[in-house]
Amino acid sequence: MTGDDAQNPLQRLAALLTRLPGIGEKTAMRLALSLVKADGDYVAALADAIAGVHRQLGLCEVCFDLCTGGTCERCRDRRRDHGIICVVAQPQDRMAIERTGAYHGLYHVLHGVLDPLGGVGPDELRVKELLRRLQGDSVREVIVATSPNVEGDATAVYLAKLLRPLGVQVSRIASGVAVGGELEYADMNTLNRALADRRAL
Repeated sequence: MTGDDAQNPLQRLAALLTRLPGIGEKTAMRLALSLVKADGDYVAALADAIAGVHRQLGLCEVCFDLCTGGTCERCRDRRRDHGIICVVAQPQDRMAIERTGAYHGLYHVLHGVLDPLGGVGPDELRVKELLRRLQGDSVREVIVATSPNVEGDATAVYLAKLLRPLGVQVSRIASGVAVGGELEYADMNTLNRALADRRAL
């Protein structure tokens, strides 16, 4: 970027947009131009919503999903089955499973999967926090719902070895989710079937 471009608000906006996942230079410029043409009230509301994400969103103290208070609504909900915990890699995976309407237990968000080549080990994930949740006898089953790829499978196997000695049933979602695919992109029927047909690890 030249010195002139650095001072250009359009170029600056496009450059910032390219830092978002899946946004290349052409898409970023197209989005920036659409914002230039957009209604001023919409642009102001969008800017406020973006700022609000950082001001208002945090992590649930129990499951580490995104929430606006200390504890998320699912962990507070007494109607849910507190004896089952579904372990997912990211908040978007929890959202995908929740959309099915088929699961009524609790969740635990790891915020990643094991990836030794990428420098992600157990200490970089919310594994210790999961173990703390399993102290006591209230949880009877942990469903590992990581994506069916190398990293997701490695994480599932690791968790199964870690959790089995605690006397908790550990299961894995069925392979209705395409091998090598990402959980967040699976359709609701596939996720529903994968949860229903889960198998012991």
